[in-house]
Amino acid sequence: MATIIPFKGVLYNPDMVGEVREVVAPPYDVIDGELQRALHARHPNNVIRLELGLDHSDDGPTRNRYTRAAASLRDWLAAGILRRDAKPAIYLHTVEFRVSPGEASRVLKGFLATVALEEFGTGRIFPHEGTRAAAKADRMKLLESCRANFSPIFSLFSNPDGRVLQLLEKSVDTEHPRVDFLDDAGFRQRLWAVTDRAILGEVAHAMERTPLFIADGHHRYETALAYRSSQRQQGGGPAPSGFRPFDAVLMLCSSLEDPGLTVLPTHRVLRTPVPAVGGIKDLLREAFEIEEIPVQDDAEAESRRRFLETLRVRGQAGPAFGLALRGCRAYMLLTLRPARRDATSVSARERLDVAILHKLVLSKLSPAEPGDGEILYTQDANDALDLVGRGAAEAALLLNPTKVSEVLAVAQSGERMPHKSTYFYPKPLTGLVMNVFEE
Repeated sequence: MATIIPFKGVLYNPDMVGEVREVVAPPYDVIDGELQRALHARHPNNVIRLELGLDHSDDGPTRNRYTRAAASLRDWLAAGILRRDAKPAIYLHTVEFRVSPGEASRVLKGFLATVALEEFGTGRIFPHEGTRAAAKADRMKLLESCRANFSPIFSLFSNPDGRVLQLLEKSVDTEHPRVDFLDDAGFRQRLWAVTDRAILGEVAHAMERTPLFIADGHHRYETALAYRSSQRQQGGGPAPSGFRPFDAVLMLCSSLEDPGLTVLPTHRVLRTPVPAVGGIKDLLREAFEIEEIPVQDDAEAESRRRFLETLRVRGQAGPAFGLALRGCRAYMLLTLRPARRDATSVSARERLDVAILHKLVLSKLSPAEPGDGEILYTQDANDALDLVGRGAAEAALLLNPTKVSEVLAVAQSGERMPHKSTYFYPKPLTGLVMNVFEE
């Protein structure tokens, strides 16, 4: 059901740029202004200059960060800073990482390829999140200017027997990757190019029967669909045979059964005033069993550890949330009462912890929808608790991770998940392998 197309990837030339780690970057949507400037300063050929260039005071319609990106791409290709592979390939990719210090390492495996674009609703490619118009407009301007995918969309497929990745692994020398480095987070990034035509054909055939679920990159996917539509209108419709470059998009595809596949929770931190502790208990006790874990000055670290561990354990049995309030010397555990867990009358989306949190907790603490800057999002529970502890926020609402099975259920039902529901980890790097359209 997914059409996998080997492609001639464009990669950095280490002889020209030195260490590859100096020229790659995280995905654009997790880069703030400070990191954007730091990446520009790090290396003159860092991919940030293509993916997320800086604005200039004298920018205009014919000179701006999109036109500068296109000019840099042309110059780097001409100078050999970027090189296009001679043969079409699928790129085996692994990331060895840790979620937190001291934890055992995990390995996420996947492959990079171009994938034929499909409209949502065809049963081939499924989204699970909504998108914002402003972000898609930005990505469209970049795609129109550069005609390239600098970062992959992260997608998932079911492969219970592991055959697809096994085919790719058996066709390469796993001890000698083409790219091998530790990134800024200390994660080991490795890459191999698979060019054997028989293996490529087997992988493409195996994937034909497999739908894809977009984990990360919805804005870029919808932008690629819109760009394909505009190009077809200008060029007289789809190609009579084969694919034009704009008919496909770069993806990193990983197996749903991969033990390294990780979803982190996205905690909510409120800056707006909330009711007093007693009032909150009155508001929440109808739907939740409330348990308090006292915070003692001489044992705060132990109280926090017990709070987070109990939240994790409670979450295995059903929806459970953590609540910390500014000035309150206790953490609260909110466990949804059994009578409120009837899942037969609600949709897959409404059964999500994050949907329950917004409906039964956040709406009570902050009846008016928090505006920009009034609610912060973080994957680090300790960061959320620290903000409340030092008085920089009014409340922290902690969640357990959304399960991959829940993401699939929402996608297959045709629904979209609430904002900031999932954080697949680690994020694929930008600039490791690029898809630059051949004319």
